[in-house]
Amino acid sequence: MQQVAVGKKTTQEAINEIRTEDLNEVLFSSAQESSSGPLTTGIAASPGAATGKLCLSVDAVLDTVDAGEEAIMVAMETGPADEPGMRWSAGIVTAHGGLASHAAIYSRGLGLPAVCGVTDLTVQESSITISSTVIEEGDIISIDGATGELFKGAIEISEAERPEELDTLLRWCDEVRTGSLGVRANADTAEEAVESVKSGADGIGLCRTEHMFLGDRLPAIRKVLTAEDENSQRTALNELRDIQKQDFINVLEPMGGKPVTVRLLDAPLHEFLENNEEQNPMLGLRGVRLALAIEGLYRTQTQALIAAVEQRIEDGQTPMVEIMVPLIAIEKELEVILKWIGEEIQQSPIPIPLGTMIETPRGALIAGQLAPHVDFISFGTNDLTQMTFGFSRDDVEASVISEYIQKEILQESPFSTLDQIGVGELVRIAIERSKETNPTIKIGICGEHGGDPKSILFLSNIGVDYVSCSPPRLPIARLVAAQQSIL
Repeated sequence: MQQVAVGKKTTQEAINEIRTEDLNEVLFSSAQESSSGPLTTGIAASPGAATGKLCLSVDAVLDTVDAGEEAIMVAMETGPADEPGMRWSAGIVTAHGGLASHAAIYSRGLGLPAVCGVTDLTVQESSITISSTVIEEGDIISIDGATGELFKGAIEISEAERPEELDTLLRWCDEVRTGSLGVRANADTAEEAVESVKSGADGIGLCRTEHMFLGDRLPAIRKVLTAEDENSQRTALNELRDIQKQDFINVLEPMGGKPVTVRLLDAPLHEFLENNEEQNPMLGLRGVRLALAIEGLYRTQTQALIAAVEQRIEDGQTPMVEIMVPLIAIEKELEVILKWIGEEIQQSPIPIPLGTMIETPRGALIAGQLAPHVDFISFGTNDLTQMTFGFSRDDVEASVISEYIQKEILQESPFSTLDQIGVGELVRIAIERSKETNPTIKIGICGEHGGDPKSILFLSNIGVDYVSCSPPRLPIARLVAAQQSIL
């Protein structure tokens, strides 16, 4: 910084000298060497380190936090009902799952350390067992989310210290990348929207509406999904509309006039229904398929968004919103849903661009057919990776990918860094075909790869207009986007 101030270096030279590893060191806490060594190692799902009391339920976490102590939430796997406990935990551990599992994605969004896919972990009612070691609930454990290590007892942790110079560096990055690659945030709550603005996001590239029905909000969506007749479903949808209106107001308010892309409901039913009997819910009745089965679902969400926009305008704001339809694999799916949404947005006081999320290989291959119907497309690379490889994003990390890396079949997890040869080629094809039929179409990516340096470089080179990632990863994305624009 000083060399820039005295004219010995340009801002571009200073930006290029910074490594993403350097940012990780100041953005996330880290574990120091422990004399006892780790008890076990799982998937390093979200960076940072934490020490706290072992908690096996949401109530245990909340009681521990209320007592002024740190909590580490441990579960076989997590779901929407666990959200209150996860939000207040200092760290999260799961026996199942990998880099694209519920626990991993949610932890990265909150900036919490997480270790997933701990295969030798068994969770009992009041204790856990790791191999032959039993740890009682309430005992102290520690985790290192950067290495995937889990420790019994406390460890020494170096807390992240954000230097004052970082804000200057990131401001230079934004100046350099102006007009090139945009950097948005994946944010679903008011708190995440506020954090996104603080972390320099150009807007929200992915607002996941299914994340608005977590914890004590689950009954609202369950009523819609389990309604036995038209009247009960209409009542449930009206309740959902009121809830969603306030949800959208909460997200729009901190963003001011920055764009907010709202993805309509896209979650497999097993995350909402306890007794869902689908054999493979990740490939079942979800996303646009569910919306076609319940016509009022996306109509209601659109009505709620328009009501939120009207409220923000009344309050003196100039909101910008976009609507994104998920899991499209057939052109007719998109046509029908956009017709329904289009009928609703006729009531909107502002123009609302419409887009679709490319999450399936078929969606990527027919992108040229989809593009004329929309203003933008955004790639959901978590699902696209899952479907292209035939890897379950929930549990393949521990059972297959770790061994593949060890045997040098894979160099790294495709859920961590985008597979350029396969998945990346589908993205490239989709972009080319989209622009052939809609030259003005906007291209985004909102999978977790949007915060990975190597993935960002590749995506920028093949024509992506913006990347979107969890708020804690925004500084890294801003740095890499600036470095790419300098090349």
